[in-house]
Amino acid sequence: MRALVIAFREVRTYLQDTADLAFSLLLPIAIFTLMYAAFGGQLLFQGTAHVVNEDPEGIYSTLFLERLRGIENLEVKLLSSKEAEERLDRSDLLLVLRVPKGFSNRLASGDPAELILSQRGDAGQEGQIVVSLVRAVAEEMGEEFKVREQVARALAGRNISQERTETVLQKFMDRERANPILGVQEELVGTRPDPVNMFLPGIITMFVLFAITLNARTLLEERREGTLERLLTTQLTVGELFTGKFLAGLARGFLQTLILLSLSQVAFHLFTPLTFAEILIVALIFAAAVSALGLVIASVARTEDGAIWIAVFFTMVMVMLGGTFFSISQGSPLYPLSRISINTYANDAFKAIIAGEGSLTHLRRELGIMAGIIIGGLGVGRVFFRIMPGGR
Repeated sequence: MRALVIAFREVRTYLQDTADLAFSLLLPIAIFTLMYAAFGGQLLFQGTAHVVNEDPEGIYSTLFLERLRGIENLEVKLLSSKEAEERLDRSDLLLVLRVPKGFSNRLASGDPAELILSQRGDAGQEGQIVVSLVRAVAEEMGEEFKVREQVARALAGRNISQERTETVLQKFMDRERANPILGVQEELVGTRPDPVNMFLPGIITMFVLFAITLNARTLLEERREGTLERLLTTQLTVGELFTGKFLAGLARGFLQTLILLSLSQVAFHLFTPLTFAEILIVALIFAAAVSALGLVIASVARTEDGAIWIAVFFTMVMVMLGGTFFSISQGSPLYPLSRISINTYANDAFKAIIAGEGSLTHLRRELGIMAGIIIGGLGVGRVFFRIMPGGR
């Protein structure tokens, strides 16, 4: 009971410290938002076709732009000829599509017509994709004109009106476009990259690990100032004090994770009630493991500065080897080293639950390793735990 009082007191202090809350809650949210904005949109193609339409009243130029706008993830922006030239000259744009005057009239009369692509260099990756999409739409319209021409020749002299021919032909073309005879089926191999699943678990575990291990400095400060020694005069035992510090770190880490995961649920709707409960169990075990490691750092460090350096170095190593910002595939040189990082097992467990690829029953290895860290960390921390500098 007295250990719980110590834990409650420290958690209350944490909630009242605005700087600590900003570091442990606002900073990870800000970093995840920036990473999501930077990388989230690059997982699927998002492009813009800048167009100069010099045939604005033409039926076929209008049809061409409508089909271009109908392509998923492609935005069409119209520019004046002068604006397009200026932006190309300044390299603000790498690619501009020009629909020349008389484009529709030439097609209507059966004459060949061309679209003009002005580009700087290779137009960049996005520009090359836009070029391929423009060519695909142009070739599709070209094939339709060939079909119309062949049908017109085949029906010549049969007293069938051109309007009737065009209506029937358009009906069959629309049906073919909606249900093509030859199609391409996309088969997903593995898991589609998801920025939430990629970055959220790593950022949460990184800040929980850093905040709790860095808190080891506070324990050394209390030891140096005699706070721990004075607490023993309240009939606390060393074991109760040690347990209280462990529970305080556990509660802080779990509360921090709970708030971040709850905000993620509101923003992205990641969990069902069952999976949310499962991920909170993982968070609780991870917070307990990190709290035990924080006590090890506090017990072996001799000064506050030493505790800070150990906490920072330990956190950075665990974060980099834990696949927080990049995946470490099996067979890579870093893979064996990644097995020593506690973040690896926490991140893998979080990602499996978020992606719906596993439940607690499938995470025995990850949970077992973190439980082993808890037991080992508490054992080592208790052996070296000191109330007074240089003593027990």
